[in-house]
Amino acid sequence: MRTEEELVVTSVAVGGAGVSRERSGRVVLVEGALPGERVRATLTAERRVHARAQVVEVVEPSPDRVAPPCPLVAAGCGGCGWQHVAPDAQPRLKAQMVADALRRTGGIAEPVVDAGAALAPTAYRTTLRCVATDEGRAALRRRHSHDLVPVPECLVVHPLVGEILAEGRFPPGSEITIRVGARTGERLVVVDGPDGEVVVPPNVRAVHGDELAAGRRAWIHEEVAGRRLRVSARSFFQAGPDGAEALVAAVSAALGDPVRLADLYGGVGLFAATLGAGRRVELVEASASACADARVNLAGTDARVVRSDVARWRPRRVDAVVADPPRAGLGRRALARVTATRAERLVLVSCDAGALARDVRLLGVAGYRFVGATLVDMFPQTPHVEVVSRFDRAP
Repeated sequence: MRTEEELVVTSVAVGGAGVSRERSGRVVLVEGALPGERVRATLTAERRVHARAQVVEVVEPSPDRVAPPCPLVAAGCGGCGWQHVAPDAQPRLKAQMVADALRRTGGIAEPVVDAGAALAPTAYRTTLRCVATDEGRAALRRRHSHDLVPVPECLVVHPLVGEILAEGRFPPGSEITIRVGARTGERLVVVDGPDGEVVVPPNVRAVHGDELAAGRRAWIHEEVAGRRLRVSARSFFQAGPDGAEALVAAVSAALGDPVRLADLYGGVGLFAATLGAGRRVELVEASASACADARVNLAGTDARVVRSDVARWRPRRVDAVVADPPRAGLGRRALARVTATRAERLVLVSCDAGALARDVRLLGVAGYRFVGATLVDMFPQTPHVEVVSRFDRAP
């Protein structure tokens, strides 16, 4: 039988769980709990120095707690882990999460983390990956499970995605990627897995993954900060254009006015296209699909696209670096390439607070001083973060 305890939650950890301590001093990460709450929770995993638990009853709720607005949360859908948090409280709690990680792991005594501008908490996602049920309906995974929860509607997806969820039918067991351009109206569905009939609304292009593997190209366009960007089926892009514009604004504010810029993990060219005017830009990206998009999106600019893993890239001297690495962060090998540029400024875009904190410590050793960070809340209703941090090279 699992142990049940009453716990007081004091803060929020990376990943969104509440942080509590038992009388023994052992840390307990409590999923579903918020700072300031007293809860009853069942221990789900135990080790000597820490444990994990799941809320079973909120004894004293936080004023930031609300009833989840989407009925699929009660059905077990794992898509949104923070619907019990009031939308206006989410950026503040995420900023606290980031600041705590910077203190504990990054070694920054008093980190400055701006909560950033508010973004719409619903109807924002323009890309969704899901799985087809035995009935051919789009579904997401149940939280902490491979079981499926059908999603005929979704609180956080753009209406152009929502229509495909409601009306689409797909081969059972197939993996489905839905991608739309919120500002162009273009829509694309990629089906990976079993062959079979695909039914989608009018004006939606549907392709099978095997066709893409054989060389067929498929893409949509999106508009961000006045630039029209091509985004191919297999290329990464931000959750939506509003979030992408907020990200560009935060990077621009941190960047200053460099002439020579390296855009590392540059993707389809979001930063190079929107911030590259009047600058010589070298964009480095490992994905062939994203590089092809970037060459289209940067045509006519003073930008060079290099297809390479950043850790293997041969750096040039630049004034500043923008780096948007994957969830694991920069790490030592990519950081060595950054320092080899001799850039006076680094703007780091991090999608994991723990990875950011580890990079901060490494950058400090390499001679880059943490100046401050801005949270861009691109994923409302979830504990996921996007953080833009500025580092200046020590004299």
